[in-house]
Amino acid sequence: MAEVLVYVDHVDGAVRKPTLELLTLARRVGEPVAVALGNGAGDTAATLAEHGAVKVLTHEAAEYADYLVVPKVDALQAAVEAVSPAAVLVPSSAEGKEIAARLALRIGSGIITDAVDLEAGDEGPVATQSVFAASFTTKSRVAKGTPVITVKPNSAAVEPAVAAGAVEALSVTFSEKATCTKITSRTARESTGRPELTEAAIVVSGGRGVNSAENFSIIEALADSLGAAVGASRAAVDAGWYPHTNQVGQTGKSISPQLYIASGISGAIQHRAGMQTSKTIVAINKDAEAPIFDLVDYGVVGDLFDVVPALTDEIKTRKG
Repeated sequence: MAEVLVYVDHVDGAVRKPTLELLTLARRVGEPVAVALGNGAGDTAATLAEHGAVKVLTHEAAEYADYLVVPKVDALQAAVEAVSPAAVLVPSSAEGKEIAARLALRIGSGIITDAVDLEAGDEGPVATQSVFAASFTTKSRVAKGTPVITVKPNSAAVEPAVAAGAVEALSVTFSEKATCTKITSRTARESTGRPELTEAAIVVSGGRGVNSAENFSIIEALADSLGAAVGASRAAVDAGWYPHTNQVGQTGKSISPQLYIASGISGAIQHRAGMQTSKTIVAINKDAEAPIFDLVDYGVVGDLFDVVPALTDEIKTRKG
């Protein structure tokens, strides 16, 4: 069976969930070979092996932390040349898509971004995408070269499958451009204790109907009762009620959680473009004619200031 390269997103050896989802998808089209780069790359091997990686290619160098994405592109290109894979899978984050685009250009291959599913095809992997603000679902395959595919988080359930996970050192020669853009400083983001928005299985969002920054506390309370991330519509962000980093929509972040709860959000097309691929959608809005109700699985017509606290209390009660 052909090998499939999986780019490993990790923090000092702790593998992030989207990578484990990629390993699950990779097993549908070949044998996963993980590529772990940077500090703690070797520490990822056990986790990757538990989730199906037959081989783990590692390379540690200061360049991965000191410079922007080019060193990682150099390493992935080296891995492609060493393995000759059937495809390369990369998490569909902002950095992941830049890495994928640069790699595809380097190796002269086609690229598919923001896939939500992957399956084997007679002429190579076939990716499913949700396009035009999730109005259409398409199936595509790369017609030239080694397919480079980025996959949205929460597109597949993580399925452990123990494999050999043999660790091999990857030989990487950095290009002259690898050190052209240096990182001069870092500022740690203040932790909320909640999941990362783009990776969360459950997201609770608030919109214009929340009315103020102070009122977002009830949205946060519901999110915390569910172990969820907090999102916001553009209207709420533009009003200064919640940070732009939490904006869901066409000009914010595109997410695909298992459960999405929209409170006080009308459902403009720009917002729908960022969350319409959610598996289950629940809306709370006092306007029964709000467009958001056109795409929900469950809708509650009511005042969010009554419904959301009651829902939070009920969840806490059932959790004991």
